[in-house]
Amino acid sequence: MSVTEAFGDVASSLAQLAPDKISMLQAPASMSIRVEQLVNRKKDGLITPEETSELERFLALDLFISLTKARARVLLKG
Repeated sequence: MSVTEAFGDVASSLAQLAPDKISMLQAPASMSIRVEQLVNRKKDGLITPEETSELERFLALDLFISLTKARARVLLKG
């Protein structure tokens, strides 16, 4: 099983718990601001290895949340 498949399986399970609430999830403003800062540092070539790891973790979390929300929307449409 790949990591993507594992994310998809867990996302499907979570979406079934409360699809109406899951579909409304949004990242906190502080998280969005931090991701934007990291992306800008990367674009400018100023990002550190630690910041690169942090950005990768945020992007993985974003992928997981997006998958979960998509599964929830499918469930809501019936």
